[in-house]
Amino acid sequence: MAAQPPVCAFDWPAAGFRLPDPQGRLWSLDDIRGPRGTLVMFLCNHCPYVIAVAARLVEDVRHLQRHGIGAIAIMANDFAAYPEDAPPQMQAFATRYGFSFPYVVDESQDAARAYQAVCTPDFFGFNADLRLQYRGRLDGARTPDAPDDMRRDLREAMLEIAATGRGPAVQTPSIGCSIKWKPDV
Repeated sequence: MAAQPPVCAFDWPAAGFRLPDPQGRLWSLDDIRGPRGTLVMFLCNHCPYVIAVAARLVEDVRHLQRHGIGAIAIMANDFAAYPEDAPPQMQAFATRYGFSFPYVVDESQDAARAYQAVCTPDFFGFNADLRLQYRGRLDGARTPDAPDDMRRDLREAMLEIAATGRGPAVQTPSIGCSIKWKPDV
């Protein structure tokens, strides 16, 4: 089922986390924080929306990293119910697409709750002070093939944040598969 996150809550502070990658290395917000901004992304392996944009996302994040933006991807789905999102498959997905950023698992789903993540992909762009400035889409395409002249919303917003500390006033929300929450215990 497709889900859409709310509009950006400007200046909302980034929530801390300490999450493992598939090899067991723990990553925190401080570990990935960039000097000019930080991008926290909620992704998963099986979502057709994520698969459709994965190659462009990796290209854009590499570009942003060269401009002082730190990045991390968090997989928060219930992988007991969705085994295609389990850590071994996360590693394979990151390798297939050449992730240049950590891809960590939020097994407790506490980070997803703290960020109020709604879907995959869900993007949170913070300035150097870790204040939210962007919560929008990657770009206008929802398919693997996108025109070369298509506006790259996330990339442009994060470059603006790196340069000015502020995100664009007008943002188009992302859309994707809903986070697969664990049943209430």
